[in-house]
Amino acid sequence: MPVIELKIPNLGESISSVTFSKWLKPDGSVVGMDEPLCEIETEKANQELSADSAGKLVWVAKEGEDLAVGALFAKIDTDAGAGSSSSAPEKPAEAPKSEPAPAIKEAPATTQQQNYATGTPSPAAAKILAEGSVNPADVAGSGRDGRITKDDAQKAVENKSAAPAPVAPAAPAPAPTTPSVAFSRNDNRQKMTRMRRTIAKRLVSAKNNTAMLTTFNEVDMSALIALREKYQEAFVKKYGIKLGYMSVFAKACAKVLLEMPDVNAFIDGDDIIYHDYADISFAISTPTGLVVPPIRNVESLHFSDVEVKLKELAAKARDGKLSLEEMSGGTFTITNGGVFGSLMSTPIINEPQSAILGMHAIKDRPIAVDGQVAIRPMMYLALSYDHRVIDGSTSVTFLVKIKNLIEDPITLLMDL
Repeated sequence: MPVIELKIPNLGESISSVTFSKWLKPDGSVVGMDEPLCEIETEKANQELSADSAGKLVWVAKEGEDLAVGALFAKIDTDAGAGSSSSAPEKPAEAPKSEPAPAIKEAPATTQQQNYATGTPSPAAAKILAEGSVNPADVAGSGRDGRITKDDAQKAVENKSAAPAPVAPAAPAPAPTTPSVAFSRNDNRQKMTRMRRTIAKRLVSAKNNTAMLTTFNEVDMSALIALREKYQEAFVKKYGIKLGYMSVFAKACAKVLLEMPDVNAFIDGDDIIYHDYADISFAISTPTGLVVPPIRNVESLHFSDVEVKLKELAAKARDGKLSLEEMSGGTFTITNGGVFGSLMSTPIINEPQSAILGMHAIKDRPIAVDGQVAIRPMMYLALSYDHRVIDGSTSVTFLVKIKNLIEDPITLLMDL
């Protein structure tokens, strides 16, 4: 058939509908095979859909429309594409040989010479003008019939060098912003993005469907800060990336998660599923919302591996290029509100996981050290957990273990 129908593909078991974000090609344009046509937004990430064949694009879906998987979003007229792609400029028809070509009146020789020579540099002049970056059209020729001579070219180059450099026009002053009107009552209604709607739905579900509690502790970051300062240069030299706090917290969590499997488990119906690995999800803020892609088998990775993978995921998340596979999974989550200045918070569980660790800003605070008051860089830690799976004593013990590993990171490095 000359017309091909394009439908929303199956993007995974959990995705039944998408939001049609925007067209990348105009309606009626001729597109090539596998050329990106549009962008759709799923619950987890944005994705481009491409043409299955070359041809003329016919829009069906509208931007901002919600479409079910399998819904028609475009058509491609392959006949139109073939015609457009195979069309070539036609050769002009030759005059019939039986009819003589009309006589052309020859222009006077002086006129032909004048048209050819005027503004044309001699070979030597052309070289001088090219080396001096002077346009022949800007030079008046003094030679026969207006030809540009070598002297003309040299003078033009000299004049250009002597001329003051053109002054760039001043940038126009920014247009004055319209001051906000006092006591304004204007409203601006915008449709929520699919990702924001999904986030909202899952957060409400976590609050309503789990017995969620939060326990707190604080950690002295002095030893970890000193460790980073001492070995940062050598770490960067060997691995090509900086040692951050997140990889150390991730490795500490992975170690304790395997020691305390309840925190690394989740409920499935009437069963509890335990894991002998730690796939840790990391909360990353993007312009379209919060995403939590996991790094798999953190317990088996080096600190540098975690840093490299985390940097890669963060870049993809902010560019909207995370794949559905990269967004799925995870047995535990870490979120760091401290990068935004948060001092303390109660993070919400990332279902179906049973716990999430919240890191916060590092602040110098007075604390008691060996009976003396000392100023130390302190961080509050928060562990939100599902009380159906994790007991209170388990959650407290988990945080204490994390605290001890961070305050004495050598024990983490030596796996003690």
